[in-house]
Amino acid sequence: MPRYKLTIEYDGTPFVGWQRQADALSVQEALETAIEAFSGEAVRTQTAGRTDAGVHARGQVAHFDLEREWDPFRVSEALNFHLKPHPIVILNCEAVGEDFEARFSAKARHYRYVILNRRARPSLDVDKVWHVAVPLDEKAMHAAAQTILGRHDFTTFRSAQCQANSPLRTLDRLDVRREDDLVIIEASARAFLHHQVRSMTGSLKLVGEGRWPVSDLRAALDAKDRSRCGAMAPSSGLYLMAIDY
Repeated sequence: MPRYKLTIEYDGTPFVGWQRQADALSVQEALETAIEAFSGEAVRTQTAGRTDAGVHARGQVAHFDLEREWDPFRVSEALNFHLKPHPIVILNCEAVGEDFEARFSAKARHYRYVILNRRARPSLDVDKVWHVAVPLDEKAMHAAAQTILGRHDFTTFRSAQCQANSPLRTLDRLDVRREDDLVIIEASARAFLHHQVRSMTGSLKLVGEGRWPVSDLRAALDAKDRSRCGAMAPSSGLYLMAIDY
């Protein structure tokens, strides 16, 4: 059966997340409905990352199989037509081999978290940023972030509902920078635990506010205790940027 790889951009605000749910619309359901509308086939897509409710994507990846072979350009054009008016766009479609798996073939996942750091609330970026009115020291945040790079037990920054078999993960990148009123956090790893990026962000905010010294972030990690995590950052500022294969 022909297999197709999609690169997808979406605004996660109106959805309950990527994964299908019985009582509300998910990104997966909207996409699979569009696939059936153009192909006549009911399929189940597989994705690289099951984003939560309100989380956005600029480079989500999914794959699916069809019985009939289609030109990839026609697939992307048909999907973009049938996805309207949902805020989901197919950026690219390509035919791939049957050994390609959107989730298991991934070599790295890249996330971005955006904090609007100014006194005034957002008007244009509502539901696209985390508004923090208190001034943040992005340099201290970056210094703290560097102390937790590498392979560790990330229990402190793991959701209680996380279904991963192990809390061990290798964090390859956790950078913090400022662009005018925006404090931007870039995180990269082969895989993340459930809520890991939002949990790390919430703790980094405490460093930026001066409520935690730089050393407290590593101390929280080493405690392997969820209660040592700062309040988790909201989903609105999180973006799945890209997947490497």
